[in-house]
Amino acid sequence: MSEPLSEPRPPVNLPHVDADAHHEASWREGLKTGTPTLFGIAAWGLVVGIAMVKTGLTVPQALGMTLLVFAGSAQLASLPLIAANAPIWVIFATALVVNLRFVIFSALLAPHFSHLPWRQRVALGYVSGDMTVAIFLQKYPNEKPQLGKLSYLKGLLYPNWAAWQVGSIAGIFLGSAVPSEWGLGFAGTLAIICITVPMVANRPTLVGVLVAGVVAVAAAGLPYKLGLLAAVVVGMVAAMAAEEMLANRKLKGK
Repeated sequence: MSEPLSEPRPPVNLPHVDADAHHEASWREGLKTGTPTLFGIAAWGLVVGIAMVKTGLTVPQALGMTLLVFAGSAQLASLPLIAANAPIWVIFATALVVNLRFVIFSALLAPHFSHLPWRQRVALGYVSGDMTVAIFLQKYPNEKPQLGKLSYLKGLLYPNWAAWQVGSIAGIFLGSAVPSEWGLGFAGTLAIICITVPMVANRPTLVGVLVAGVVAVAAAGLPYKLGLLAAVVVGMVAAMAAEEMLANRKLKGK
């Protein structure tokens, strides 16, 4: 007589499967939390990319700077010094002072990841940014070990770094193509457009943006830049009026 079939054994690596699933979920949570900031980061990178080229750096020099430095405020602070042929030590000292806040960030993150190899900690430090560190510390204010903590941080850091590089590299090539007389004001305009467009999420907002744009152009000749103030006020009123009209339509529809 044949022996009865035995019950299937549970996989011995089930805890590892659960841990992997938890790490993936943490990474996705970090990505989801940090996604709203990526548009602003890319726009900021766009401004810095154009500024590097407009200051006189060649495209290869600008690409090298954005990939190696990855610090917008330090880059902008260093560019006038580079253009003025300041001594190297002055440029480095300026960038160091501007970026001293990252010493504080490192001190805050160190207790969370002191167990990691130093190479990995250096790599994480390179891709860390102001917003990503702040978001991480809001999620994990306590230093105690938690499953998925590193994955959550990576979900914040890597997309943030990629958004910056995409914006900055686009700015570098765009800056080398636009006429020099357009200056940095053109970069600021592009940055505002990049930030504004994703925020136009509904009809009242679209109405406010369009009305503000029309008023700004029509009132451009007013003294003391009052046309911009008028555009902001009229645009806000138009957006609120549009929202009120839509709310009334919904009530009547019921």
